[in-house]
Amino acid sequence: MSIDNPLLLKRLRAERQGLRVAIAVTMGLCAGLTFGDPLPFLAPMFATQFLMASPHPVSLRQGVMTVLIIVVIGMLLVFITALSRERPLVLAPLLWLLYFACFVVQAQQKGGAGPALVLVVSIAVPLLDILQRDLGEWIVSLFAKAICVGTLLAWGAHALLPDPANDCPEVQLAPSCEPTLVIRQAMTSASILLAMVVLCLSDPRLATAMVVPITVASLLSQFELSMSTRAALGLVTVNLLGGVVASVAFTFFELRPTLWLVALIVLLVSLLFAGQAAMGTGRGKAFGGGLIVFLVLFGLGISPLPNSTPDLFTTRIVYVLCAITYAITLTALMWPKPQLRVQSMSNISNTSLTRRAEPLGSTQVEVIRKQE
Repeated sequence: MSIDNPLLLKRLRAERQGLRVAIAVTMGLCAGLTFGDPLPFLAPMFATQFLMASPHPVSLRQGVMTVLIIVVIGMLLVFITALSRERPLVLAPLLWLLYFACFVVQAQQKGGAGPALVLVVSIAVPLLDILQRDLGEWIVSLFAKAICVGTLLAWGAHALLPDPANDCPEVQLAPSCEPTLVIRQAMTSASILLAMVVLCLSDPRLATAMVVPITVASLLSQFELSMSTRAALGLVTVNLLGGVVASVAFTFFELRPTLWLVALIVLLVSLLFAGQAAMGTGRGKAFGGGLIVFLVLFGLGISPLPNSTPDLFTTRIVYVLCAITYAITLTALMWPKPQLRVQSMSNISNTSLTRRAEPLGSTQVEVIRKQE
């Protein structure tokens, strides 16, 4: 089906994209709970990232390559973590390089959902492997399985709701900032994320608080150098809204812990967030991040894993608040300021134009005098 009206086409594609995300998230989370998946939110979270990264379905080659990359990076992290189990700070340079590469690729709008998946794996594997031996290998296999299931969920959502115009090429937006600023931004973001991961590795009380660095990584991926203060505050508010909605949803779940209630809650919330996230631009990225926060918090709350006192749901909400405050504060203090550079370039151009105008005026006067 082809549609000539571009506005109507954009609206239809956004609506179908939001419905795809809602269906994939609901089916994935309910299936994970039914089959006793220890982390049932992983597969729907990966399916959301695949669907939001591109309006087109993931190819078989992309899916296989993503799984292979995640397994290779995960096993490499398990090996290096085992060698430096008693000295967690030895991991810092490798993790920093990995985070830096992911942020550079994300800033260049390449790689689709791959950089976000690598960030999640490079956060979870060291934390869990240092917490308990042989847990890292288990989490790598769990991630590989979740990525496979997430890819199948994305394919199923596209099969149920095909694109109204598959022949329409995907538009790639060019980076809005200079390469040097992108590099400086990625270096700063990698340092901010690494500091939080090292803190979690050093403090036994935060060893299982994966939601903190994952939230920090999600926010750093959503922030942009050209983003205004109002847009940044809106982004933070939407991510915080995801945590608040997860808290309210978990309260209803505790009153009546049934599968149909989980399906209804997840469907309504994912429709609310994914409908806005499918519109693209900065607002879409904010609502996509809010949906990820909701899935992580609500999924950890209803997961079959035993919850100890420091892992209570209310504690995770506090963790999210701390992660948001940490990310936005350090970003405001440490990120490069492109506005100053733009202003200085405009001043230089104005000065050069003024200087060029002066000799032009003098030559014109001399010509006029000679003619007289």
